[in-house]
Amino acid sequence: MKVLYYTLTLLLLASCSTARMTDTWTNKEYTNYQPKKVLIVGLTENLTARQIFEEQLKNELADRGIVAVESYTVFKPSFTNLKQTQEAIEQEISRVSKQGFDAILISAVKGVDEKETYSGDRYRTDYYWRRFGRYYYLHQDVYLVEGYYNKYKVYHIEASLYNLKEDSDKSLVWVASYNIVDPKQISTTVTNYVTAIIKSLEQEELIRKK
Repeated sequence: MKVLYYTLTLLLLASCSTARMTDTWTNKEYTNYQPKKVLIVGLTENLTARQIFEEQLKNELADRGIVAVESYTVFKPSFTNLKQTQEAIEQEISRVSKQGFDAILISAVKGVDEKETYSGDRYRTDYYWRRFGRYYYLHQDVYLVEGYYNKYKVYHIEASLYNLKEDSDKSLVWVASYNIVDPKQISTTVTNYVTAIIKSLEQEELIRKK
């Protein structure tokens, strides 16, 4: 029963795919800074996830009085489908700046870790296994139960806010890192991630609260 309980708990936590912030930094030179028109960029090969992310973040920013636009409606397919030179990227930035954008909020996956846990009774804090027989009894399922070990992934994602009105050395306004554990459903995962970003931006007073 305990094995089943802990297994169900692990699955519940994974299905929630909560985005947990692990690190953040804000440029102190941007006191009282709040963007007015933001280009949202979801840097991912998963086009569905990109569209959902950009649309949800756009809606959240709009609810706070900020004009926000999805990059998939601004960038030409040729820009995202092909590797661009730094010069070409700077030209694209100049183009969107002329359209009135004063900031870019970009999100990208920085890495993925493969993790492994097991569904055994590993949460005991007493020392019932001081005797070999007890220890073996508690852990023998590794031989007998298929799926005894559970593999999952942890995605390390970074979100950054850049001021397009400043030169490149001072344009980074805010950056935060998040961990997302074993995402299952795109919509739920993106919703939790967008919520975490909005909460971070509100805490840093880069956007007003709803």
